[in-house]
Amino acid sequence: MTDHAGAPTARDVLWRFGPMIYGPTVLFALGEGAVIPLIPVIAAQLGADVATAALVASALVVGQLCGNLPAGWAVARIGERLTMAIAGFLSLAGVAGMALAPSLGLFATAVFVIGFCAAAFGLARHSFMTTRVPLAFRARALSLLGGTFRLGMFIGPFVAAALLALLGDERAAIWFFGGCLVGTILLVLLGPDPEKKLLVPGAPGAGDGRMDTEDTGEPVTGSIPIRRTGGSGSTAGPGTGVLRTMWRHRRVLSTLGLAAASLSSVRSARQVVLPLWGVSIGLDAQTIALVVGISGAIDFALFYASGQVMDRFGRLWAALPAMLLMGAGFVALAFTHDLPDAAMWFAMFAAVLGVGNGLSSGILLTLGADVAPKTEPAAFLGSWRTLTDAGGAVAPLLVSGIAAVSSLAVASGVMGAIGLLGALAFVRWVPRYVPRVRP
Repeated sequence: MTDHAGAPTARDVLWRFGPMIYGPTVLFALGEGAVIPLIPVIAAQLGADVATAALVASALVVGQLCGNLPAGWAVARIGERLTMAIAGFLSLAGVAGMALAPSLGLFATAVFVIGFCAAAFGLARHSFMTTRVPLAFRARALSLLGGTFRLGMFIGPFVAAALLALLGDERAAIWFFGGCLVGTILLVLLGPDPEKKLLVPGAPGAGDGRMDTEDTGEPVTGSIPIRRTGGSGSTAGPGTGVLRTMWRHRRVLSTLGLAAASLSSVRSARQVVLPLWGVSIGLDAQTIALVVGISGAIDFALFYASGQVMDRFGRLWAALPAMLLMGAGFVALAFTHDLPDAAMWFAMFAAVLGVGNGLSSGILLTLGADVAPKTEPAAFLGSWRTLTDAGGAVAPLLVSGIAAVSSLAVASGVMGAIGLLGALAFVRWVPRYVPRVRP
């Protein structure tokens, strides 16, 4: 379906990217989501105590942090599709290592490899969408990308539970991840190239496979690759280098990038604070799981609405409400711990945090694509994703440290303050760096 001008519609763009981007994302996230809850369990079986098991589980995040910059380098030189395929094959090696590791050290190394490859796979998808999706549809396309990842991570643990019930072996979930990776690799290598299916007749990019929309006069900050290689979905260019790209774009990274990192921190803190808060006020595990599950369902239900808001009204209209809701939610939650109806307030503010997180779906991906340089966006996106991943990784440590020296209520208040400061940063820097998108 195309509009009267012959340009692809949002439905065309989103549907055609299914086999190349959304399908592999669901499969990868489904397998990863099945494995993540079992990493500490298998580590304990290999002799780890509680602290060591937590350290092994953190190897996944560490691997992801370490993988972003090398992934940016790889995508800039060999292209997105080949990077995703290589990441898939290396992940298969990591899966085999997790399943067969005879020692805790080898198991932790395999977990690190999975995290490293997840970063490469994620950055390649991000770069691919940045360089191919028209600006008018960008936020919806990237919000859907975030939503498909959330879907896989949401269903994955239930698949793991079913496999455990049927087979009684934790490693069955690891082999399930391997099967998902095989499907991912096949889709990436053999799936149809969306560029060939979405050529716009008579458009400026029709000759080189680029998708273009009607010229609105807006500055387009995303991504036109310097050279394409045979319709393979890869980009290449002269290569300015990751570190040089970081230095060249240090201003946007140190301003809007830090605002994005604050959003990532608040998101990550939600996953830690809510279960701990339920335990702290004396709720049983079933009630905590129900409240957190409802919050997650609200979050998931809003992922596409976030993209629609960003495309129609601008990025700030999604980023600002999301940060205000999450920041205010954490601050308000901090004052409810000792109230008589603490459980009711817990459920209410968990829902508020779910709404805020849902409204932020795809924002980090979209802002990164908006401010990425037109030539070789992958190197920049490696730096951008390193910042946002670091924000998410630091938050649990910050919550844990503050709760240890003070209280969980103070930790919640601090995370709320970070959210509110991040909202101010978005107000300051989004209008400066991100072009206004006309509906």
